[in-house]
Amino acid sequence: MKTRTIILNLATCFVLAALGFAADNPNMGTWKLNEAKSKIPAGMTKNSTVVYEAAGDNIKVTVDGTDAAGNASHNEWTGKFDGKDYPLTGDPSADARAYKKIGPRTLELTNKKDGKVTTSGRIVVSADGKTRTVTVSTRDSNGKNVKMTSVYDKQ
Repeated sequence: MKTRTIILNLATCFVLAALGFAADNPNMGTWKLNEAKSKIPAGMTKNSTVVYEAAGDNIKVTVDGTDAAGNASHNEWTGKFDGKDYPLTGDPSADARAYKKIGPRTLELTNKKDGKVTTSGRIVVSADGKTRTVTVSTRDSNGKNVKMTSVYDKQ
């Protein structure tokens, strides 16, 4: 009986620690694209809504928007902000994504396809937690290097 109680207490501690991490993370929640403040070149994918949520001891990121042709797009990633690659589904230009925490409100982002970097960037949440700015370097459909800045408002 004592062993069962100890195991149950440890499991509870791990769950609470994971929830605490998620609650302290300024990226958590739903973010909507503010197109007026964003600088997205014509013909590029627009991520209209991005949701960060706890998934056990991981973070799940769900992205919805429109692709370069104006069709609906959806991708999902689940992992940790530890700089390691985790599978990405739903994005034709990438099959893995890595986030790395580089400051209290700043993440590095890297998307890869077949082990090669396709997109890299930085995500910064404002000090008041109401705005999230994503600056990325990627390539357009012609292979030309493109820089974009997407600004999101917390919902």
